[in-house]
Amino acid sequence: MKVQTKEFGEIEIPEENIILFNEGIPGFEEEKRFAILINEDKDNPFHWLQSLDTPDLAFIITDPFKIYEDYDITLPQTAIEKLRIEREEDLIIYSIVVVPQDMTKMTTNLMGPLVINTRERLGKQVILDNSDYTTRHYIFKQDSPEEVK
Repeated sequence: MKVQTKEFGEIEIPEENIILFNEGIPGFEEEKRFAILINEDKDNPFHWLQSLDTPDLAFIITDPFKIYEDYDITLPQTAIEKLRIEREEDLIIYSIVVVPQDMTKMTTNLMGPLVINTRERLGKQVILDNSDYTTRHYIFKQDSPEEVK
């Protein structure tokens, strides 16, 4: 399917790459269909989660395990059921990145990872009960603690 995007113009998205977020993403509940646009530069850890219905809506995402190697989450049973997760190898986890004007202060949301069941092509932003994480963790090392206050 052809999709219009703000960043990349018109692009072709294979049907098998469409991910359904049945509940939308918090703040964007009406948006249900997305595709991940993988950055071809292997040294660049950032990708795009592009809405297929709203060209101007795309989130920068990253693999949180590459940024925080000790990132450890336990998915709630309700999320496992909604996403029809049967095998861990069917999962991909991303986190949404916020890029301020000063790019050295980029943060990522470790409390609300995007969990995608690649076999079922279902996605959900899961809000973790774990209080060790917040919605804003610095991506680049800062002089202050990693968590943004």
